[in-house]
Amino acid sequence: MARIAGVDIPKNKRGIIALTYIFGIGKSRAKEILEKAQVSEDKKVQEWNDEEIGNIREAVSYFKIEGELRSEIQLNIKRLMDIGCYRGIRHRVGLPLRGQRTKNNSRTRKGKRKTVANKKKATK
Repeated sequence: MARIAGVDIPKNKRGIIALTYIFGIGKSRAKEILEKAQVSEDKKVQEWNDEEIGNIREAVSYFKIEGELRSEIQLNIKRLMDIGCYRGIRHRVGLPLRGQRTKNNSRTRKGKRKTVANKKKATK
């Protein structure tokens, strides 16, 4: 099992798929990394030699990934909340922030349903 950027990547998968296990690397970036490292996309991780793994590590080091990327995303969200913009307020309240409707769906953001009891009718 190869270890790149602090992540164990599965050895039985193709290189382009295995690199996507690293946070911040998708298929297109994985393809770009493998081209820069001069490694075939179809080659499985277990077939990589030490020189190829070194080249891949070097190619990956140019990108912001894993912890550094996660902290940057969190700082961006915190900045939005601090300046009090619409997106920041939606983050703070825990509602969807990209224009989705909340009447029927958005259970993932809002959490489990909270039932509200009806008001009792006054008797004469």
